[in-house]
Amino acid sequence: MLRIEVGPADVARSRFGISPLGEVVWVLRTLSGSHQAGPLRPWIERLRPGYERLRREQPAVAAMTSLYRRGGYNADLLHPPPSGTPAGIGDELAVLRATPLARARAELARNLAGLRAPSASTRALLDSPDVVARLADAIEAAWTTLVEPEWPALRAVLERDLVRTAGRLAAYGWGAALGDLSPRLRWRDEGVIEVAHKAIDTVALGGDGLLFVPSAFGALIAYVEPPWPYAIVYPAQGVAELLGAPARSDDEALADLLGTTRATILRALATQATTTQLAARLNLGLGTVGDHLAVLRRADLVTGLRVGRCVHYRRTTLGEVLAEGRG
Repeated sequence: MLRIEVGPADVARSRFGISPLGEVVWVLRTLSGSHQAGPLRPWIERLRPGYERLRREQPAVAAMTSLYRRGGYNADLLHPPPSGTPAGIGDELAVLRATPLARARAELARNLAGLRAPSASTRALLDSPDVVARLADAIEAAWTTLVEPEWPALRAVLERDLVRTAGRLAAYGWGAALGDLSPRLRWRDEGVIEVAHKAIDTVALGGDGLLFVPSAFGALIAYVEPPWPYAIVYPAQGVAELLGAPARSDDEALADLLGTTRATILRALATQATTTQLAARLNLGLGTVGDHLAVLRRADLVTGLRVGRCVHYRRTTLGEVLAEGRG
């Protein structure tokens, strides 16, 4: 059991980030068979042809996926948590590329311990003086080929979950924030986060706070080793949306009243979302969604709350009655 001791200053110092690089790694792990796809299997299988092509064209992709293991150490340089809220995958790739060679070799050696001996070509790549650059290039190629085309929808899922978790922590504290993140997490009122983990250890946040990183792939990872900030990667909710846009409403009366697109947007706001998130989920243009939201807002069917630079929309009571038939 891993115990993370929390002090009074740690709520205010906790941060929330999305890791594009982390999601690339989870896609590769899932496609390689070292992680279960779960409900995302149809989405993952759609990416398989591109993955197989990458493995043929990029030897470093094949080498990297041969390192993945369940229930054991995976080299941190291949899956670092974001240090805050990176602007994009470029920031994370820059951190990876700056990994000192000595540390990379130590992490890779630890990763390889207990695994079947790698092929001669993989061993040569891992022993090469430019191994860090070659692994970074492999992740960047996987991003471009597999994840970047899917990123708007994936980011929408992660951003909404992040806002939900951040709101719970700020409003209600650790117990509410951690309550449904993972069955492997438990809050103790004496100020301790317990993480079901094979290692037995206790660490104290010491006022530095905790970094929360949602992932679409159902994994829980606790980062408590230097040089990374203390962080928890946790399973995001709502990932079923990646399987396709929600079905359009068959309620002809609502569509006749509002128009088909506005009815669909109102239905989609069963959970709050930004204009960008709605556009990704419904496969509509940003301008189209924005125009329809403006009409729905003037009709008092939706309302918006600004959080930072984004406006998060939700249905009003009247909007709930029309969309769901309840008040």
